[in-house]
Amino acid sequence: MDNINVPELVERLGSDQDAVRKMAAFKLQSNIGDPSFADIFIMEGGLSKLRILTLKATGNTLAYSLASFSRLLEVDKGWEYVNQDLVERVVELVVTHPLVNILRGAMSILVAVVSHPQQKMESGRSNQPGAFGFRALKPAIAVYPQFLEMLVSRLSSADHALCANALQLINSLMRDAVTNDADSEWPKFIKRLQDLGVIKAVYILMQSSALQDLAHPLLEFQSLTKVLLRKWREVKVDLAIPDHRRALKGLHLASGPERTQEQDKSDDTKGSRRHNPEKWRRLGFESEQPAWEFDEVGFLGMMDLSDFARKQEDNFRKLLLEQSTKSPLHRCPVARASLAVTSTLYDHFEVSKSDLEDAKTYLALDSRTNFDKLFRPLLLQWSRLHTAALQSFFRLWKATGAEVEEFDKVADLVRILVEQVVGSASRTRDIREVEVELKEFAYERLRELQMELLELTYEDAWGHHLRQVRDELHQEALQFVKEQRIRCLLQGSWFPNFPLNDPAQNELGNHKISFDTAGGAPATKPWRYVRLSHNRRYLHYADFADKGDFEPGLEELPAKIDLATVSSVESNISKDYPPSTSRPHTSASNHSDTSTLKNGDSSHLNGHQHNPSHAKSGSKSKPKIQPATTLTIHGHLPTSSITNPLSPTSPTTHIPPAQTNAAGSQAETPLLTLHPSTHSLTAEFLDGLLLLLNQSPLTSETAKLTKLIADYGLKIRLLNVRFDDAVFFGEEVPGLPGREGLGKELGEVKGSGGGMEGEGVGKGDGAEADEGFWYADFGG
Repeated sequence: MDNINVPELVERLGSDQDAVRKMAAFKLQSNIGDPSFADIFIMEGGLSKLRILTLKATGNTLAYSLASFSRLLEVDKGWEYVNQDLVERVVELVVTHPLVNILRGAMSILVAVVSHPQQKMESGRSNQPGAFGFRALKPAIAVYPQFLEMLVSRLSSADHALCANALQLINSLMRDAVTNDADSEWPKFIKRLQDLGVIKAVYILMQSSALQDLAHPLLEFQSLTKVLLRKWREVKVDLAIPDHRRALKGLHLASGPERTQEQDKSDDTKGSRRHNPEKWRRLGFESEQPAWEFDEVGFLGMMDLSDFARKQEDNFRKLLLEQSTKSPLHRCPVARASLAVTSTLYDHFEVSKSDLEDAKTYLALDSRTNFDKLFRPLLLQWSRLHTAALQSFFRLWKATGAEVEEFDKVADLVRILVEQVVGSASRTRDIREVEVELKEFAYERLRELQMELLELTYEDAWGHHLRQVRDELHQEALQFVKEQRIRCLLQGSWFPNFPLNDPAQNELGNHKISFDTAGGAPATKPWRYVRLSHNRRYLHYADFADKGDFEPGLEELPAKIDLATVSSVESNISKDYPPSTSRPHTSASNHSDTSTLKNGDSSHLNGHQHNPSHAKSGSKSKPKIQPATTLTIHGHLPTSSITNPLSPTSPTTHIPPAQTNAAGSQAETPLLTLHPSTHSLTAEFLDGLLLLLNQSPLTSETAKLTKLIADYGLKIRLLNVRFDDAVFFGEEVPGLPGREGLGKELGEVKGSGGGMEGEGVGKGDGAEADEGFWYADFGG
């Protein structure tokens, strides 16, 4: 400003030479934004000359003049020169002019004019009624009716600044219409914008990569969409209003009402139409006065239901016909379902909460990572989301076999479904993908999510108590699994006397001679049967030539190990084996692929450390063949039994003499080595022996089984808990009912007691638990 002579600049604006005027307007646009410069400019009489240029100039001179005038209005100067002639000229430029730099300035002026009532009307500066706001544009739009169409088309321009200006002008028009127009006028304007494709255009922009330049107008449009949804919800359904009455009548006609022969006869005789007593209940309303049922969602719920019935008319009629064939107890109330889905979407998008100020805070961070949190393009697809969620409601109702009394439970499932699918959708995800996922989302997975959500809810409310319950249930589950594993030992099982680690020798017939790893002597009999004694003190075993289908008794297993002498149990199976890798299948282990072996890993279950030299040597061996699963029992033998063979029937299987260390104490001796054919068998015997020795189980199969039982126990306990307000407010919980009136059989039932150390739980015992719009055309 210091280097510019304002009087000279004003004089140049009125020059007869276009080049002089163009240069003066060019300098003016970069300085007029300074309020002090603007005051001097107006005092020198430059405003009248700038207005003349805006009305008469062409080319770049016009572009610079429009930009200067818009910046002058931004500093709240020059409003006295804004009249109908200027507005009509600017509207004409928007409709007819192709140059981008001219369109930018013209749209900026219109934004200022339309937005002016929201900023300064209360100051009383405007004495001309209708000079500002949307109503100031209506006379010009009447002259150029294609204005709105051209404005929406600018949203697809390759120039981001022009797109931003066009969307900003649309936002201003919408906000002014909703704020100042009559209740019967603004819905028509919004409907017209929708018909021109503004929703689709903004939806594309919101999913594009041009968010940095369009962030503010896009967020404002998103906020305005919520404003419109709130406004429609606040409109109460009143049958005295023609539009409301027409919408309800259209809903009835879309349902395909059929007149019965008795009604036709009655009409012929009486000459009047007989009222159908199920007219509205047939559509899913609770009564024959449906207006009150829209109280929660207002006219927004009426629009959504009417939109579904109009766009899905055939499906709507088929659905009602299908429900009419069912008993009243099992019919899905279509209308109530639609209203529930509307309420779900309303809550999901937090429509009642204005997020414009929060959005500005995020924008201040200037980080592109916040865009996915701020922009919700699926909000603009309200009608399609409502249709897809409503169809999912019908699908879940049918899948669950729900009754009318369980309506709220199905509504909760739909709410979780919307939160999962719509809530997790990224900004760039297409609406069609969301519709497909809503349609195909598995009910079983939805139930899992519901249980997880229930757990989190209870965790927040009773976290400390739940942790105590989990610990108790874990111990109970561990005792249960311990008994199950021990019963597997009591039943016994067959083991091959050789490792199944060579794919070329999988068949038992290929092994003529194998070696017992414990004794080192040749074992001529390829099968070994191992079984725990009834008193759980001895582990009996013997070798056999054939496996057979029989289970040898303890009298046929003369060799035995006193478990009191066992000090540790070792195995080379890994605790956390990845499910993606597995050992080659063999004829003896085709059915077990739940775990894998860790090459060269030997896990000592009693706390002994793994020998690194073994692992190193194992890593240098051929990696083509995975090591066989082995299970070795170590212990300390009495001196009297060192020289005696353990198995009289198998002289080749014996225990080597016990060694002594330097301190004189007896060292561990391998008592028995087994080669389980499957990992399940390994888990049963390995963890069973560990639990007998009062040690912790090792395998992941046992850990998963324990966790599964504990989780089911927790869920069953949670299902028995009720959200009783009296409990939360500290009042006394009602007492349990007494035993009076019970029959003798019921009153004297005794539990089997079946302690974990008892013999009361049979192999087959157990129990199983069942898991068990946007702006719709409602007229006509």
